[in-house]
Amino acid sequence: MPVLIAGGSLVGLTTSALLGDQGVTSLVVERHPGEAIHPRAALMLQRSMEIYRGMGVEDTMRERSFQQFDPDGAIMAVETVAGKDLAWYMTRVNDGVRDLSPSERIFVTQIAVEPVLRARAEELGSEVLYGTEMVDFEQDADGVTATIRNRASGDEATVRAKYLIAAEGPHSMTREKLGITRSGHGSLSKSITIYFRADVGNLMRGRNLSVIMVVNPEVQGFFRIEKPYESGFLVVHGVGDPQNPRTDLWDGLTDEKCVEWVRAALGVPDIPVEIYNVMKWEATAITADEYRNGRIFLAGDAAHEMPPYGGYGGNTGIHDAHNLAWKIAAVLSGAAGDDLLSSYETERRPVGAFTVEQGYSRFVVRAVTSRLKDGIEPVVPDDNIDLGYRYHSSAIASTGEDDAVQGSPRSWRAEPGTRAPSYDLVIDGEKKSTIDLFGHGFVLLTGSDAAAWRESGARAAEQVAMGLTTYTIDESTDPTHTFCNEYGITSTGAVLVRPDGFVVWRAVTDVDAHPDTVAQTMRAVLGLPVSDAVAA
Repeated sequence: MPVLIAGGSLVGLTTSALLGDQGVTSLVVERHPGEAIHPRAALMLQRSMEIYRGMGVEDTMRERSFQQFDPDGAIMAVETVAGKDLAWYMTRVNDGVRDLSPSERIFVTQIAVEPVLRARAEELGSEVLYGTEMVDFEQDADGVTATIRNRASGDEATVRAKYLIAAEGPHSMTREKLGITRSGHGSLSKSITIYFRADVGNLMRGRNLSVIMVVNPEVQGFFRIEKPYESGFLVVHGVGDPQNPRTDLWDGLTDEKCVEWVRAALGVPDIPVEIYNVMKWEATAITADEYRNGRIFLAGDAAHEMPPYGGYGGNTGIHDAHNLAWKIAAVLSGAAGDDLLSSYETERRPVGAFTVEQGYSRFVVRAVTSRLKDGIEPVVPDDNIDLGYRYHSSAIASTGEDDAVQGSPRSWRAEPGTRAPSYDLVIDGEKKSTIDLFGHGFVLLTGSDAAAWRESGARAAEQVAMGLTTYTIDESTDPTHTFCNEYGITSTGAVLVRPDGFVVWRAVTDVDAHPDTVAQTMRAVLGLPVSDAVAA
């Protein structure tokens, strides 16, 4: 088996499907008996939707979303749902970002998402075993040997894989056994999620509200309520005085207390409420100090935990998977060396740590202002976090002296280490975003007068096993003639993009063009020997 994935929820299934899309099969083991039964994780950001677009499941995700939520809902804060509005953080969740991507943000729960991901992973040759957990593992120079156990029968089996991806969630056995430490803010609250049924349609008052944050002297948390507004869940992370809340909600917890908190958050003291489940979980803001240990990789909540303010947790895990899948596939195929896998931690850990801090800052500003006295990182725009993060590693050509982890996606002009901007082109008579060109192999985008770079790309396609496709951006492909400006090049320049859509290298002009530059750059990125004859 090429890859064993411990954990078959959102991140594990996404990883499996992405590996399958790259031609790599995997075995996924998930300790729960089936897919998610509770509506966790609701906000899918644009980058995640771009990734699912590349996997061919974006449209299905959108359909599932519209079954559960009205599209383009708001994120707001209230004293109670029936009472006073406090703040509107997003009046429509896609306002101000539609021009950044062909994909839009949606609200959709894991109940709807996981079956889609499982079906796609299995369609691409992977196997998913529910009710099965990894109970032990050992790694050596050639792979990982793991013991898996069927939780119903107790039967155990031994699995041998080239690589292990730990996506088991915050209580990762893999991380604990490897002794990987974590840094951050630690425990913030012993929170609960209350799943309830109640007729709240009239309380919505015609408002399209996807996330409703509640702050009042009795309870602090947030609602997500599904159509037809007869059920939903309330996350509670504090009760009592918002400036000095009680944050241990586990002690003395009863269904009666949960009904009381739901009513206090809705603002209707006598509304009939049925509690059908309560989940306990610990809110933290913490990042693993290592993402890689030999042939083992951490992804998702095993690598980073953050408060559920901003919706970054699941999305950051999806981005982990996208970064890692093509790299493992390239190494397994022999097209890349092991150094490429080291870039996973180098690239993703700084982004994960930054995102954890942004989640924590939003948690404090929006929900627990009593923590402001301890200081927070400044809150940056959501699109910076989702689309504006920047990688610095051996898998990116030099980014100069700029070590920024993030910036505005509108400011980036295809600088190395940034996501290649979405730009509409006409390819073979069909309108496509540049996003649709990436995913398999490298892509070289050249200006209309960049013959020298096209020659260099042609040589690279012959010399490097990873594969390279070249597109000439001229009058036929770019009717508006603004591509070069958006990508920061002239008509003689070129941009090299990795399979995950991140820019590896950019030449503004052809002044330094050499027939071997593109090949040498690709070899350096892929961790292969580079000739001294040409500086990549």
